[in-house]
Amino acid sequence: MGWFIGICIILGVVGGLWLDNKFITSPVLVIFGLILGVIIAFYGVYRMILPNINKRQHGGG
Repeated sequence: MGWFIGICIILGVVGGLWLDNKFITSPVLVIFGLILGVIIAFYGVYRMILPNINKRQHGGG
């Protein structure tokens, strides 16, 4: 799970840096990429732990 979070955030920042260099909009797209990476990471983690939450609420496990 930690790798997933790290990769999402790093890809967002690297993508933002690349786009900033391409369009000369520094640091707007880096910040947008960071925010997008964090949102995707947290959504992914939520989706990963959702089955475990449902099992505990319904008495399994």
